[in-house]
Amino acid sequence: MAKATVSLSGRDILDLESLSVEEIELILQTAAEMKKIMKMDIKKAPYLRGKSIINLFYEPSTRTRTSFELAGKYLGADVVNVTTASSSVVKGECLRDTILTVQSMACDAIVMRHPIEGAAVYAADIATPVVINAGDGAHAHPSQGLLDMFTIRENGKDLKGMKMAIIGDILYSRVARTNIAAWTKMGADVHVAGPMTLMPHDIETLGVTVHKRVEDAIEGADVVDVLRIQLERQQKGLFPSPREYARIFGINENRLKLAKEDVIVLHSGPMNRGLEISWEVGYCDNAAIRIQVQNGVAVRMALLFLTLIGGKYIENID
Repeated sequence: MAKATVSLSGRDILDLESLSVEEIELILQTAAEMKKIMKMDIKKAPYLRGKSIINLFYEPSTRTRTSFELAGKYLGADVVNVTTASSSVVKGECLRDTILTVQSMACDAIVMRHPIEGAAVYAADIATPVVINAGDGAHAHPSQGLLDMFTIRENGKDLKGMKMAIIGDILYSRVARTNIAAWTKMGADVHVAGPMTLMPHDIETLGVTVHKRVEDAIEGADVVDVLRIQLERQQKGLFPSPREYARIFGINENRLKLAKEDVIVLHSGPMNRGLEISWEVGYCDNAAIRIQVQNGVAVRMALLFLTLIGGKYIENID
């Protein structure tokens, strides 16, 4: 691998808007190297030996939290998981005190998920360790955006000039916002569709094409990114019923036929099968959903590797 001309050493990873194309390329290239470690019989590399990482999660998570934990451990770091249910947060401790407490334990990185937009930026402002945003409200989920790009690249597609369709709850989705920012930056043609009640009023200012019909967004698409419908929002009456949503906006086999034959289907999970995505599509050959999970570990290994030690040993990974 060629020597990098950019460095992420000591950088907080809060969103993808603040990363340059060169920095994104560095992360994706490094993730490819990290995936080699995942394929070894003994998945251990000493690159982060002596480093300590705290996963601080204020929201439930299976994929993101577990993959960050494995990412750190595969690279030799000590990883501690902290959830609000088992922390002093239940006793009323504020975010600032929690951040300063874990910082006092001499950790090197804080991976944080929080329900409030801007929480990761706030943590980065007051904390000395590297802060990696693992999702803050409906704002950003940078590692998800990176693993989606990595998955697309692995499938032989370049983002530049590709038609990308994002379907579903755009309004409340941090995945949608992150992928729109990243994909447009990388030169993709991004199309979105979903209920108008779940569409930000200023969505077109982000450089995307908005469709009222899912079929128009999917037609000729290289990638279809299906967003999870957050059923907790249903109480707000943002769409008539789950059955109606599935009928009008759900991605099924017939709708998927409108896309290119080699279309890649993405879903960040967990899937509401039979609602935003049919059982058949979720398991079809075009679905890269399980690969996304695997690639999530590789991308998160790359983020920890690049931010904590600057990737200075990259040439030795083989």
